[in-house]
Amino acid sequence: MPGLINDTDEQRAIRESVAGIANYYGAQYFLERGRGNGHIEELWKDLGAAGLLGVHLPEAYGGGGGGMAEAVVVVEELAARGMPMLIWVISPAICGSILSHHASEEMKRQWLPGIAEGSRKMAFGITEPDAGSNSHNVKTTARKTATGWTISGSKYYISAVDQCEALLLVARDGDLSTAEKSRLSLFVVPTDAPGLTYQQIDTSIVSPDKQFTVFLDNVEVGEDALIGQAGNGLRQVFDGLNPERILVGAICGGIGRYAIEKAADYARQRQVWSTPIGAHQGIAHPLAECHIAVELSRMATAHSAALFDAGQPAGEAANIAKFAASEAALKALDQAIQTHGGNGLSHEYGLSELWFVTRLMRTAPVSREMVLNFVAQTSLGLPRSY
Repeated sequence: MPGLINDTDEQRAIRESVAGIANYYGAQYFLERGRGNGHIEELWKDLGAAGLLGVHLPEAYGGGGGGMAEAVVVVEELAARGMPMLIWVISPAICGSILSHHASEEMKRQWLPGIAEGSRKMAFGITEPDAGSNSHNVKTTARKTATGWTISGSKYYISAVDQCEALLLVARDGDLSTAEKSRLSLFVVPTDAPGLTYQQIDTSIVSPDKQFTVFLDNVEVGEDALIGQAGNGLRQVFDGLNPERILVGAICGGIGRYAIEKAADYARQRQVWSTPIGAHQGIAHPLAECHIAVELSRMATAHSAALFDAGQPAGEAANIAKFAASEAALKALDQAIQTHGGNGLSHEYGLSELWFVTRLMRTAPVSREMVLNFVAQTSLGLPRSY
C-alpha cells in the first residue's frame, strides 16, 4: 500500500521485493522471535542476499548505490508487514552511513560489504546513563597510548549489541577535551575486546533487538580503530543521527500502516447486530483521521530523505518527520487496538505487542520534547530553554 507516496520504478521494485520476503516469514515469525529472545538471522541473510540491507551504501563497497529514500522504503515496508527492525536503523543506516562518509578506505572495505550483504553487524554506542540527550556531556573517555587508545566508561540502552561484531563508539577525547569544551572521537571497538562487557536491560519491548548496558574497562584498541579525525566526532556523528531520525520516521510510518490495515480489515468483517462495525462513524472517522496523520508523516519522512540525499540541510525536516511519524503511529496503533475491542490485546492479532516499541519511538532516538526545543529555537528563533 504505497498510499500517497509516489515511488520511482526502482523504489516500487524495492518495496515489492521487501514485501515478498517479509510475507514469506510473516509477522508472527518476528513476534515469536521477539517474545522468545530469539534472533532473525534467516530473515536478515535473505534481506542481505536480495540487496536490501545496503540499498543506500556506495556500490564500490557492495551497496546498491541508492540513498536514504531507498532505505526509507525498505525500513517502512518491513514495519508495514509487522517487522519494525531497530537493527536495520542501527547497523546499515547509522553505522553504515558514518563509515561511508568518514572511515578510512581500509575500514570501508573491511566493514561495508559485510554490512550490505548481512554477514556483519555493528552496534552504535552514544547514549549514557547521565548524558541523556546532551552529547557534549559524554563521559566515556578515550586516551591516546603508544599503540592506539584506551577507552573506559559505559553506554546505556545500546540496541542489539549481542548480535554485533563491533560497536561504533562515541567517546570523549581525553587528550583534546578541556574543562570548557568536550571533543568527541569515534571508534570501532570489537565486542569481544578484553574489558568490554554488556548486560541486558529488562524492558517491556517485544522485539528481537534487545537493549543493553555496555561497560568498557580500559579497553585497548589500535590506531586503526579511529574513524576519521580525532576530536571531530560530533560533526561526524550527525551523518548517522539524521539518517536515524529519518528511518525512525519510516519505522513509524510502517507501523501506522500495519495498524490501520489490520483495523480496517477487522472493521469490514466484524459484525454486531448484522452490521459491520466499520459502518459506524464512531469507528470509521477515528481510523480515517489516523490514516491522514500517518500519510502526512510518510510524506514528511520522504521529504526529509530527499533533502538528505540532495546534500541539503536535513536536520529540521528529519526531526519533524520523526516527531510526526511517532505521534501518528502511536495514535493509529491505539485506535486499531480499540477497534478490535478485547481482541486488540490478543496475541492472535499481533497489535498489542507493538505498543512498547512504538511508544519507544516517542522517546528515542531523541525525545519529543527535544524535537520541540529544536524546532522552537532553530525554526522559530525563540530563546534557548537550556
